[in-house]
Amino acid sequence: MLAPPATSLPRLSVALASATALAYEILLVRLFSISQWHHYAYMIISLALLGYGVSGAFLSLFQDRLLKHFHAAYITNLVMFGLAMLVSYVLAGHTAFNPEEILWDRTQWAKLAAVYIYLSLPFFFIANAIGLALMYYRFEAPRIYGADLLGAGIGSLGIVAVLFLVFPDFTLRLLSALGICAAWLGTVELKLQRKTLSWSVLALCALPFLLPGAWLQATHSPYKGLSQTLQISGTRVIEQLSGPLGLISVVESAQIPLRHAPGLSLKAESGPPEQLAVFIDGDGPTVITRFEGDRDALAYLDQLTWALPYHLSKPRRVLVLGAGGGSEVLQARYFETEQIDAVELNPQLITLVRDTHREFAGDLFSTENVNEYAAEARGFTATSPHHYDLIQVALVDSFSASAAGLYALSESYLYSVEAIETYVDKLSTDGYLAISRWIKLPPRDTLKLFATAVSALENQGVQEPGKHLALIRSWQTSTLLVKKSPLTVDEIEALRRFCAQRAFDVSYYPGITETEANRFNVMVEPQLYRAAQALLGPERERFIADYKFNLQPATDDRPYFFHFFTWRALPEIVKLFGQGGAPLLDTGYLILIATLVQSVIASLVLIILPLWFYRKHSASAASASQRWRVLIYFAALGLAFLFLEIAFIQKFILFLHHPLYAVAVVLTAFLLFAGAGSLFAQRLADAGRTVTLPVIGIAVTSIVYLFTLDTLFAPFASLPDAIRIGIAILMIAPVAFCMGIPFPLAMNRLNRSTPHLVPWAWGINGCASVISAVLATLMAMHFGFSTVVLSAVALYGVAAASLPRARDEG
Repeated sequence: MLAPPATSLPRLSVALASATALAYEILLVRLFSISQWHHYAYMIISLALLGYGVSGAFLSLFQDRLLKHFHAAYITNLVMFGLAMLVSYVLAGHTAFNPEEILWDRTQWAKLAAVYIYLSLPFFFIANAIGLALMYYRFEAPRIYGADLLGAGIGSLGIVAVLFLVFPDFTLRLLSALGICAAWLGTVELKLQRKTLSWSVLALCALPFLLPGAWLQATHSPYKGLSQTLQISGTRVIEQLSGPLGLISVVESAQIPLRHAPGLSLKAESGPPEQLAVFIDGDGPTVITRFEGDRDALAYLDQLTWALPYHLSKPRRVLVLGAGGGSEVLQARYFETEQIDAVELNPQLITLVRDTHREFAGDLFSTENVNEYAAEARGFTATSPHHYDLIQVALVDSFSASAAGLYALSESYLYSVEAIETYVDKLSTDGYLAISRWIKLPPRDTLKLFATAVSALENQGVQEPGKHLALIRSWQTSTLLVKKSPLTVDEIEALRRFCAQRAFDVSYYPGITETEANRFNVMVEPQLYRAAQALLGPERERFIADYKFNLQPATDDRPYFFHFFTWRALPEIVKLFGQGGAPLLDTGYLILIATLVQSVIASLVLIILPLWFYRKHSASAASASQRWRVLIYFAALGLAFLFLEIAFIQKFILFLHHPLYAVAVVLTAFLLFAGAGSLFAQRLADAGRTVTLPVIGIAVTSIVYLFTLDTLFAPFASLPDAIRIGIAILMIAPVAFCMGIPFPLAMNRLNRSTPHLVPWAWGINGCASVISAVLATLMAMHFGFSTVVLSAVALYGVAAASLPRARDEG
């Protein structure tokens, strides 16, 4: 069947639908981060995208019938896409799936399967619509695919802006309406003469705004801090703010005043004043403390482990990273620090303390000696013109999520070897870095942090890192002290006195003996002390290799500080199945493995089904050689494209100084320039060119960037955000442009030789993309993002070698 003239291409409706689909995917991550934790969101999204694979099988089996009624099928799928965004989320929300119970409640697996099915529906319909357009306009595939990528790029940037303005539930309504609007736009572009149809589709755009609000509100997991706090009599949410970085909930208690002072000394004579609890996505809390000018009311801040550096010297300039509700800023003011720089990633949290609750917080951020900055911690520290007497990083993640291993899959550039080096570089000659963590048993992240600090000091040429370190703990928290110069005898004596007066345990200082450790908050044995000695000794690598948890220091190339799982611990986890204790052993990694296995199995089924069908097909079916070429080529492209995209997002986080900027800018730049490359691919297709030159371009730019990006970033690191964003886009443009060419070029070949394989290729690419997101994370955790980039280059090489023939020779 010949395609209609190019003037009737539904490029605008494809672009709008694709923009909506990408925005919906990001929104689902936000919604499930609110109701669960963010790494479960990625798992669910990954498998929901199997809708693309199902679409490939569906189109393969029914393509002839659908193409005969292309206009009706195209519009119907777009309408269903818009409606399914709402329906699937409502159904998934009412499934009562609780991932924290999945290891001991077998019914959760059935609920999880139901969630997968529900969330795959919108992606199934949008994949049907775009896949049909690629098949129907067979000789214009590059232009259709280009519209798809360009729309996705706009959607990835637009959703970030929208989330700053409206709450996620309203955003869901808006996206549903836009999906239906894409169908209406399709009726216009396809010049359908039935005005009743066009107006009916347009009228459906109002439907999402008529649903009851309660249907679309995300319900927090009962295991989150907000859910548990609201069970206390008299507590209530008094304010909520929404943004791309999280849903902020402010809680007060009218009956029982909230008191939050983690690890407070058991000898403390007073607790904190009245506080407001602040939760982000239901997790936390951080607190805003009432301060009315009475310094004595803040005496409790001297009874926390991270008050230690104030007793070793009198710091004049302090940097607080992760200021949150301002507790560490209050502490610095309590110790009469001359200058305080407070850095917080979420600007809405700063607004809460500085403006909304200004009187309650005692003008905390409005005094002359306090400067607040909305910035990412590493980026701010690296570009700050100042050196600090103290850099304070205290409990920037919640205990509940951290204790359950729920951060295992999240990247963190706050605790890498390079991060510690950056902090130490910004210390004054005798300055301190104080990092406080939650105490978890058996010990893991406290020890990993200690090992990371040792590696960082050694990288800076320190011959005896043990002379620069001290580690103390309370019953709930630990504080690691890193000093730029060696600790003195007077400082060690002050440390011992500080701990003895507060019943804190000393786990390490230069010259400590085992009898001094484990005195007050007694463990079965002095594990932290012995581990610290081992990590400073010649048997460090053997100790790390034999330990129950993964203690290998995180690096910028492998920024998974919270990845503690080792296969040695698996037998113990298995024993705990059904007893509710397995999550305490960092099972987030196992969930990632399970996700990968499920993705691979489902994807293979969705690929093999059409392959089996084609073997039974008529004589017009493709040859076995061509089918294998299609399978290898489009699977390699699906894996490689996301490998590079994910790796470059991580690489640009440190340059753009903000994870949100990195995701939005890199994703948008990749999709927009890949879309431009796809449009250019039409010329290459008309000229009969292959993918050799684009693949060489991808390989050369990727490898050059892999080894030179840090050097290229250095001269521009301190420039304003807008300029750095522009530089990032220019850097991404060449590789992204080349990446947009291989897919449409091969599609054009298939459309000319074996058009029946087009939907199968579409499904293969979608399934491979699903696997790619999970596989890239696993590879980065074990081998680093550099390996992910090199693997992507190799996959593009495999694709170039297996490019489907221009004419099937079967």
